[in-house]
Amino acid sequence: MDIRTAQQQAWQNKLDKGFNVTDVPLEFGLLNAEVGEAFTAWRKRLPDFGEELADVLLYLVALAEMNGIDLDDEVARKLEKNHRRVYTRDERGVLHRVSEG
Repeated sequence: MDIRTAQQQAWQNKLDKGFNVTDVPLEFGLLNAEVGEAFTAWRKRLPDFGEELADVLLYLVALAEMNGIDLDDEVARKLEKNHRRVYTRDERGVLHRVSEG
């Protein structure tokens, strides 16, 4: 499944179920809670870690839809931008961006 399709289906689920589709701050709070649940699942090695990551993605794509952002296009642009960037390590081994490429 591509990001655009996931975004459309996540949004339709919100509409169908009567979930929040207008309160952006609330949606950020709910997304943050889902990230916390995913972290806990990872930390405790719970079997639902993948499902929790899926919840994070679904909240994120719905938030994009709520704000008129085509996340599929944005991710493609960002991946290309990241690919062009050049990094170097300093004497402590810390990476620093030196060029946008």
